[in-house]
Amino acid sequence: MAMFSLFKKKKEYPKFWTDYQNKFKTNPPETIEENSFVVFDTETTGLDLKKDRILSIGALKVQGKTIEVANIFERYINQSTFNPETVAIHGIIKNDLNPNTTEEDAIIEFLEYIGNSVLVAHHIAFDVGMINKVLHRMGLPRLKNKTLDTMLLYRASRINSNLIDKERNYSLDELAENLNISLKDRHTAAGDAYITAIAFLKIVSRVSNQKNGRLKDLIRLNR
Repeated sequence: MAMFSLFKKKKEYPKFWTDYQNKFKTNPPETIEENSFVVFDTETTGLDLKKDRILSIGALKVQGKTIEVANIFERYINQSTFNPETVAIHGIIKNDLNPNTTEEDAIIEFLEYIGNSVLVAHHIAFDVGMINKVLHRMGLPRLKNKTLDTMLLYRASRINSNLIDKERNYSLDELAENLNISLKDRHTAAGDAYITAIAFLKIVSRVSNQKNGRLKDLIRLNR
């Protein structure tokens, strides 16, 4: 056996993935104000990370106190998987007339959109899990971005009282109602991302001084 065969050959990844990875070579800014956030949502065929698939991805960028509504990301994915039980929720059917793309192309475009931004979502573990499942099918590693969950941040923003259930899981509907946010565009990926972005800004204003607030303090609350 040749000596060089004892060493594993380093895996080569496609250029879009190496471009994405390279964006994490520098540390993010310390303050919330300086950081870029991408608030996103996925609509899926169900809630099973193993068997269900992404139907659509919606995302918005947030910088400082501004939601960049002119720079929205929205992709509908071609489907071979169809679950009629979830259509009543998201309204996406197998032969929807919305512009469609492949799963792989949607993820490539999503990676380019998010870059090294901090990702924000409501119950983010599920949405990140769905994205990571697609990456796994593509033979790629998991997302590298820092993440924030608006449910956890909202729970942390509540008054510290023995009368409040600290383990309660708040739905996006409950956040919107409690924070006086319209639910007009609920249950589309882009619509839910927009609602979540508004909730995120309202929560951040509660838990941190915008001028001196630090990203690591938000991440510490995200537990």
